Amino acid sequence: MRRSFSWQLLGLLLVAMAAGALDISNQSSQSPDNPPADSATPPNTSAVTTPSATSTPSVTVTGKVPPLPKLAPDKFSECYRTLVTSPDIMGSAAPDYAAAATCEAELARDTRIVVDKCINRDGKSAPPVAIQACTELLDRNLLEGHDRFYPFVNRAMAYYAQGDKEHALDDYNTAIQVAPKRAQPYYYRGVFYAAQTDGDAALQDFETALSIDPKLVAALRQRAITYLRQKNFRGALADFSAAIRLQPKTAALWSERGYVCLLQRDYESAVKDEAEAIRLDPKLARAYFLRGAAFGDLGNSPSAVSDIVTAVDLDPSLDHYVSTKGKTASISLPPL
Repeated sequence: MRRSFSWQLLGLLLVAMAAGALDISNQSSQSPDNPPADSATPPNTSAVTTPSATSTPSVTVTGKVPPLPKLAPDKFSECYRTLVTSPDIMGSAAPDYAAAATCEAELARDTRIVVDKCINRDGKSAPPVAIQACTELLDRNLLEGHDRFYPFVNRAMAYYAQGDKEHALDDYNTAIQVAPKRAQPYYYRGVFYAAQTDGDAALQDFETALSIDPKLVAALRQRAITYLRQKNFRGALADFSAAIRLQPKTAALWSERGYVCLLQRDYESAVKDEAEAIRLDPKLARAYFLRGAAFGDLGNSPSAVSDIVTAVDLDPSLDHYVSTKGKTASISLPPL
């Protein structure tokens, strides 16, 4: 959808930016697309949130990557046998508790390394490394019961990141079989289906996830986005509103509901939602852009000019959605 307004000032400012008259090269860029979601991180770990399943994780690999530790079943025994080299002073083979503690610490360290690589704790695990690490966890049965879905989900993400959709879907399916009463596996498979533009399958999984955990905000948000792609504005608005009630301090959710209001031509509500998003996160570029579009539709050209210029200052990529011709500026809405 493209909007055209005869904003003389906006046209002049945007032409100036295009000509390099305004220095925006050093401004930070921030996208509000992904509010926090439950990560596929196993319990009893202090991991940073796993990269969202809605995007391909960025990978930075420099130099030689050290091999993963081998978590053989007899690792503890081998370690203990190496450290215990002589009997005690009484000539008996009494347990060496200090050696046992050392071996336990080494095993815990190696296990932590493998877990970190599987869940991509630092965001730098290349997909093959994450796949290897998750496979190692599964082969050694280091997680039991329903918790085994975590490495399956994380391995599925790694498969998807390297373009192997078939193995990714297999792992998502297995994660659901392992933990059919957990909401997260359905959520992640729903995100996978949504990425394949299979909206009906995605909705079914999001609905199952929400039937298990009605407060799973990530599923509410993804279902809202899927509804929006199907032009079901009422459903999208209801889900974004429910998500906001659960997480009222998440700026991106307010901005995304404002986006729906904008598409419904409810410009005043759009302005209010984007204003709240900006209050919560003053650097949320898209909120300024969308509020600027709403102001333009309301005929408030000065406020529209100010917001759109601020948005492009914060995120220069938004300039792609603005075009000028003479004294007329046209904008199109960036995808959600």
